[in-house]
Amino acid sequence: MLPDWLGPPQLAAALVLAQRGLEELHSMRNTRRLLAEGAHEEGSDLYPVVASAHLGWIAAIALLIPPSAAVIWPLASAFLALQIARYWVIGSLGRYWTHRIITLPGAPVVRSGPYGLVRHPNYVVTIAETALLPLVFGQVAIAAIFTAIWIAVIRAKISLEDAALAGREEEDTNQR
Repeated sequence: MLPDWLGPPQLAAALVLAQRGLEELHSMRNTRRLLAEGAHEEGSDLYPVVASAHLGWIAAIALLIPPSAAVIWPLASAFLALQIARYWVIGSLGRYWTHRIITLPGAPVVRSGPYGLVRHPNYVVTIAETALLPLVFGQVAIAAIFTAIWIAVIRAKISLEDAALAGREEEDTNQR
């Protein structure tokens, strides 16, 4: 029996927090290695905004959704399926995957896996997850508010990423 303050939403938030914490460790390892190889970071001022938006979303799920909220299982299954897509993205970028915008001059621009289908698949997954997890517990307002926040944050991040990748994409085109 779970305590009154702990229910499926709080467990989901804890699992997502643990997942993203492990991903952050992987990201930091890749970031350190890439920087040691001569990469540089773009848009470092945006990173705290990205992290705050993400932690705010997790906190909203943990603290604003009642522990007694019913689980909508088809939506929970869809959220779990998104995790497959999430790790397809991470795996496709391999050693280049980070939470930050790190660019290594001369490195190839990844166009395989989901990057062959969508320019920024990670952000498609992020927006879908942001909307879907609160909806698993019937929380339309939390889904709408945090999806709107994430869209604004991601638009800024995509602009920075596209600018950082522009030179590398031109090199790729010239080498073909």
